[in-house]
Amino acid sequence: MNAKTLSKLAVAAAVALAAAIWINSANAPVSEESAKDKPLLPGLRDELNKVDAFALGGAGGKALVTLKRSGEGWQVVERSGYPADVAKLREYLYKLADAKVLDTKTASPKRYAELGVEDPIDPAAKSVLVALGGVPDLPKLIVGLYNGQGGGGTFVRREGEAQSLLASGTLLAEKDPAAWIRKDVIDIDAARIKEVTLTGNDGKTLRVYKEQAGDANFRIADLPKGREPVSDFAANGMGSGLSNLRADDVAAVGDAPAPAKFFKAHYLAFDGRVVDVSAWEADGKARAQFAVSNDAAQLDTDIAVAQARDKAAYETAVAAAKLKVVEAKGDEAAIAKAEADVAKPVSLVDPAKDRAERLAAANKAVEELNAKLSGWTFTLPQYAFSNFHRGMEELLKPLESKSAAAKGAKPASAMLPPGAAPVRP
Repeated sequence: MNAKTLSKLAVAAAVALAAAIWINSANAPVSEESAKDKPLLPGLRDELNKVDAFALGGAGGKALVTLKRSGEGWQVVERSGYPADVAKLREYLYKLADAKVLDTKTASPKRYAELGVEDPIDPAAKSVLVALGGVPDLPKLIVGLYNGQGGGGTFVRREGEAQSLLASGTLLAEKDPAAWIRKDVIDIDAARIKEVTLTGNDGKTLRVYKEQAGDANFRIADLPKGREPVSDFAANGMGSGLSNLRADDVAAVGDAPAPAKFFKAHYLAFDGRVVDVSAWEADGKARAQFAVSNDAAQLDTDIAVAQARDKAAYETAVAAAKLKVVEAKGDEAAIAKAEADVAKPVSLVDPAKDRAERLAAANKAVEELNAKLSGWTFTLPQYAFSNFHRGMEELLKPLESKSAAAKGAKPASAMLPPGAAPVRP
């Protein structure tokens, strides 16, 4: 064997030895002292702004949740790209970034299942694989059970490492894509609603309204003859159907289309905003779609009211300024100056320009809301769905039955004058 051959063999042996050492070190248990109090995912805290993908994988390698960031923000892939709850995602990412190793646990694959950190490729695995995109060299994290009986923390294992760990914090992630969508749908306070009209599957309608924005209660339109509301505020709940409305889930309209028959709810706000709701139940869940527009006549009225309010406020301010000068015994010039110093609102300086700007703002608000709502079918809580299909009878005092009326009627003898004898047949 010549020197050249011996040299090649020596190099090969050195490479094999280095590989063996690396493999053994990767699979060998980490000493408790070397791991304790160190970041679970070193470097993540400084790289959070680079994260552009978040994925959860479950048993059998099944994809559970996938969030991706684009120029339009974060979207939930499993919900056709609907916007994600960024605050929820941020909270979880910070938990990962701030998690520290509390203790080392088993390095034996035979005992992984006890901690829930078995390989997620196993069809029976309880673990969840957490993967982040956009951060180079960051390991995927196998998240196991919460250490509820041992003082807190979560059992985890970094993919590719044999050693399991107990990490600080609650690192369990919700495995339902619905939990990661942005839940807010629309929020119009009842005080801003002028009227609500509900139309049932049978075509019957129920309308409640306010004549003025300051009215305390909604009134029931077309009240049946001889009937009374349960109370003065019986219809007020109908005005709150769009107040802080939140969804449980969402689907693209093409995946969850409206049926032939559905409940309709029509909301008109004092500022001219109109929201039309189509609502129905399918597979035991309440569904709804929304369309937003402006009522031109009501919008014009609202602008006129706003401009009149501006004028009244300006005149009040001018009167107060003049009075102050008069009380100080100022002359006519001082009074004129005081009036001139009160800034005139745009609605008085140029009413046409002010009206145009208000119209443009109202139309822009409708466009933005439609961009958010159109094309989607929302799954709503049952209590929210009930606001879209109420009936007249729910708001009225019950009719007195004939038997109850008979029991309450006075006998004929009780109606006779004192001392008169009843007439017998």
